[in-house]
Amino acid sequence: MSGLYLTPQHEQLRQAVRTFAESEVAPRVAEMERTCAVERDLASVMARQGWIGATIDPEYGGMGAGHLAKTVIVEELARVSPAMGAMVQASQLGVAKIIHFGSDQQKKTWLPHIAAGVVLPTIAVTEPESGSHVLGMQATARRRGNEYILNGRKCYIGNSHIGDLHGIVVRTSKKPGPKSLSAFLVESDRPGLSLGEHRPSMGLRGFSFGELILENCRVPAANLLGAQGDGLDVAYSSSVLYGRPNLTAVALGIHQALVEETVAYAQKRVLYGRPLSELPTIREKLGLMRSRLTTARSIAYEAVALLDQGRGCDEHLINAKLVNVELVRDSARAAMDVHGAAGLMTSHPVERLFRDAEHTCAPAGTGDIQILRLGQEALGNEHGQWSLRFPTPLPVAPTGAAA
Repeated sequence: MSGLYLTPQHEQLRQAVRTFAESEVAPRVAEMERTCAVERDLASVMARQGWIGATIDPEYGGMGAGHLAKTVIVEELARVSPAMGAMVQASQLGVAKIIHFGSDQQKKTWLPHIAAGVVLPTIAVTEPESGSHVLGMQATARRRGNEYILNGRKCYIGNSHIGDLHGIVVRTSKKPGPKSLSAFLVESDRPGLSLGEHRPSMGLRGFSFGELILENCRVPAANLLGAQGDGLDVAYSSSVLYGRPNLTAVALGIHQALVEETVAYAQKRVLYGRPLSELPTIREKLGLMRSRLTTARSIAYEAVALLDQGRGCDEHLINAKLVNVELVRDSARAAMDVHGAAGLMTSHPVERLFRDAEHTCAPAGTGDIQILRLGQEALGNEHGQWSLRFPTPLPVAPTGAAA
């Protein structure tokens, strides 16, 4: 599995995460599926492993292990529980805004707590009416002396109900354009910030991605991320450099689980006096699933390896998200075909994995959005590459809490 990208330290990290996932996470999956409630306790235990700090510099207590290590962590968690893989990736996404735009004081204040797992960050961009059209958002912030007053609603926010520190992008100018938005750090207990009701979803049960409501929420001007007008940059850089590869990793973990479960079922199920796996049509489906997984993993690892090397790779990150999501959905359908009616039963993991796979599509942009962005890259992206604007230094060996 090391191939061209993974070091022995990455493999050591993988084994550590896999051991934790199989011993601590797997026993709770059935209960999360049954209740559809937000899994708070397990999220806290996972955060304390130090994995949220995969890309946080050791200066602030993080692993400093890079994006490839982050991918391995999320992939292994999602292999056992896509919901908990989503929990970790959403928190890691919330780290991006502070690393890229945080002041020295903001980094010193928050990154050590995030790395230690005592603060879970989020990023809140999407709104009910504007969706992926970031510049169409309506939530506002108005300057009043040394404070900003925030009003509006944000939806589909990963870790909404367990997050401690929300990075919220809102409108600070009525004039349209890329400088009309700004981003703020908003503590979860700040007056004027409340949560919408947690609503169970089709998949990722145990994960919360709900609504934040801002009603005259006052935040100090010191909570502004970067400069006023940097909100669009905060949103886009976080999405390209963290959101897309993070969702790629979730899809990859689901894909691995689908292949494992389907191969095991085909070997165990007897039909016509022999294992289902001996039928040519079934072997063809298994072969295609394995091919998709191999392709998906290679594309995913290459993209984040380039990011760790500080090379321009926006197109690779976008394509990795597109390809991994489309291929895992194809394999999910194939897994259901192999299982037949048995795959419809909740006693079989593929039923859950089929539902969870659909949740990798919309976050960080649907396939249509990724194709649009790739078209822009093909025509020459006049705005430059985020991966060059925020280069990542070569990671140190992934050690510490997660090794």
